[in-house]
Amino acid sequence: MNVMQTVRALGPIDVRGVRRDSLLSWMIFIPVFGALLLRWGLPLLTARLIERYALDLTPYYPALLGYFFVTMTPVIFGALIGFLLLDEKDDQTLIALQVTPLSLTRYLAYRIAIPVLLVFAMLFVIFPLSGLSALSLPHIAVIGIVAAPLAPLFALYLAAFAQNKVQGFALMKLSGIILMLPVVAFFVQSPWELAFGVIPTYWMVKVYWMLEGGQPGVWLYALVALLYQSIGIGVLARRFDTVMHR
Repeated sequence: MNVMQTVRALGPIDVRGVRRDSLLSWMIFIPVFGALLLRWGLPLLTARLIERYALDLTPYYPALLGYFFVTMTPVIFGALIGFLLLDEKDDQTLIALQVTPLSLTRYLAYRIAIPVLLVFAMLFVIFPLSGLSALSLPHIAVIGIVAAPLAPLFALYLAAFAQNKVQGFALMKLSGIILMLPVVAFFVQSPWELAFGVIPTYWMVKVYWMLEGGQPGVWLYALVALLYQSIGIGVLARRFDTVMHR
């Protein structure tokens, strides 16, 4: 089964799965709603804080966008795919796939590629839509390349460790707190900020901050981000394969 046959076989199933679940159907639009909320709300909040407390939030916009766009967008799409995987596991769809021409390797390749493409495309929508960043399209592309792999990483994490969607939601909430921690590195002006590097989201938000600030050495951080996430995807894919063959 080639790539197009895989997409034609699984694409309609995914669309039906998203449509029948009201939660999943609106999760797709969260990044867009968030971009519009920040576009209209953040400048108003900034103006009010300047007026009342002489506090200007503008220098901290990269920290906010780093969390809401660069971190949460792939997490949202990763959760979407992860919940689809959990549904298929509960319905024993994955067991049925093992007797079809579609191999588990090609199935996982599809599951990894779809959220990567969705995140990459979405970043080109929400950054301009927010009106809060002056990043060029090539720079957004770089951010998309380093941030998009987090989506399949998170999807495989949920599918490999959660038994059902209830556990999946619990893991998503816990992980959301942990993945948010690297934003603190924005306020740490010392080599100690590298301590946040144990969390994969540090490297991608660091790439974004460096591009916003016009700093050199972006490619080193981008390379680490890609390697870190690639290793994580490989480990979790093997874990998921083990779970499926129990």
